[in-house]
Amino acid sequence: MSLKDELKQNRPFRSLEQEALLSIERTAALLGYAFAEELKAYGLTPTQYNVLRILRGAGTGGLCRHEVGARLIAPVPDVTRLLDRMEDAGLIERERDSGDRRLVRTRITTRALDVLAKLDEPMEQIHQRQLGHMSKADLRKLVTLLEEARKTA
Repeated sequence: MSLKDELKQNRPFRSLEQEALLSIERTAALLGYAFAEELKAYGLTPTQYNVLRILRGAGTGGLCRHEVGARLIAPVPDVTRLLDRMEDAGLIERERDSGDRRLVRTRITTRALDVLAKLDEPMEQIHQRQLGHMSKADLRKLVTLLEEARKTA
């Protein structure tokens, strides 16, 4: 089904660029919905899940707030508030650096590592359900085209 049909649009798009952008947004919304629904059972939002994966990858050294914010898939306006809520939920720990008191290291907790371990397989299954029907060549092409689109973002 075309995007025009999905949106029940009667008029043509103003441009191919508009159609492409709306198609990207529609696809992201549909794929993201299933992802967010899976995370609800664990009391996580997609952004919190993203933070936890970032911190798991950072290892025991953790990261400062700016480093976490720079690595997020979708930018958030207030990383500090996001981290505050995650600390209150026992998902992360923060510690002021002894050498530079201005630097606060954020680390993932053991509890959050356990949650991520439980989520690894379900998330992989979602990825397979959503994109597993596409060939490796088509997936590579899609990744390359999206990288090209982000160059001017």
